[in-house]
Formats: sequence, structure tokens, C-alpha cells
Amino acid sequence: MTTFLVTRHLGARVWAEQEGIRVDRLADHLDPAEVEPGDTVLGTLPVNLAAEVCARGGRYLHLSLALPGEWRGRELSADDLRRFGARLEQFEVRAIPSA
Repeated sequence: MTTFLVTRHLGARVWAEQEGIRVDRLADHLDPAEVEPGDTVLGTLPVNLAAEVCARGGRYLHLSLALPGEWRGRELSADDLRRFGARLEQFEVRAIPSA
């Protein structure tokens, strides 16, 4: 079983390391075809990719934080992530076919 951390941001990578989160593969972008049953994907994926991870039998843990509007678009450090309450939250996401 593989744990992926999907992020382009150095601050998130440093935060995960400092928090002792075990990561097997770092990626800027995720190809969901690489996810196998039992794998874990950490990051801030678009909902359609999170649904594909779950459909393939993977776990999706979203890197959540309470980011004030004036901080959006900035590169955040690991300390910034902690300041804004960074945490991993598991979500189960599935697509519902349209009628």
C-alpha cells in the first residue's frame, strides 16, 4: 500500500514531514490510474479526482485549513499551515450518474 502526497507547495511537504506523516510518493499532480486498492492519497484534489481515488479503492485525506481570504493565493510555509489549523480529514467521495 502506497501513501501519496499530492501538492506543488513546499510548505505542505515540509508540514507533512514535520508532523511525522509517512509518505511514499510525492507528486505535483496525481494520475488516478496509479492508485490501487488500499492506497492513501493526501492533498487538496479536485472533487472529480477525489471521487476517482475512492472508486479505485483508495482513501482520500484532504489537507484542510481555515485560510482567511486575504491569505489566498500566497505560498504558505509549514508554520503558516499550522497557524491556520492544517489537518488531514478523510472524505469518501463518489460520482452520481446524471439522469
